Amino acid sequence: MPENDSSPLLVVLSGPSGVGKDAALSELRKLDRPWHFVVTATTRAIRPGETDGVDYIFLDEPTFLDMKDRNEFVECAQVYGRWYGVPRSQVTSGLEAGKDVILKIDVQGAATVRQMAPYALFIFMVPGSFEELQDRLSQRMTESTPEMELRLKTAMDELRQAANFDRQVMNSKDNLRQAVSDIDATIAAEKQRSDRTPIHLL
Repeated sequence: MPENDSSPLLVVLSGPSGVGKDAALSELRKLDRPWHFVVTATTRAIRPGETDGVDYIFLDEPTFLDMKDRNEFVECAQVYGRWYGVPRSQVTSGLEAGKDVILKIDVQGAATVRQMAPYALFIFMVPGSFEELQDRLSQRMTESTPEMELRLKTAMDELRQAANFDRQVMNSKDNLRQAVSDIDATIAAEKQRSDRTPIHLL
């Protein structure tokens, strides 16, 4: 029996740093839908409490760069001296199994994925206000003031990209449950579209 009544969907979840993408992803996993959650590969060290292959796929740098040279990543980038990438196999294995694939990625990465999979569903998470985003970032940041200012400027630039996405979902303060419900409903509505084009990675 197939996992889905229609062809599988690639869902790209993006938004500025601090908007709550990881928290939403954690709640989406609990819904027990026929979804495959993409695991990102990284060269950073594993942290206490993390599980290889679940939280991230932890690779040494030579292995990562070899995969990069073989074009095995849908998208990859170096962030603060560490590499992060979305293995192509993580996306294709989910689609081939007939599951909708959920990919969390930053705004720049989403633009790259759009070129490869223009018929994916692109969802952008927005904060209830920029002040909320500022509060979230300040609560979790230990960087200096210039670093914090750079993060906020980047977040503001990313928010301007929201119009490039198919749907926007608001994650306002203390209302994560509503944001998760909206993402779930958006995916369900997209699945019902009769004119939807099947996903193929270019």
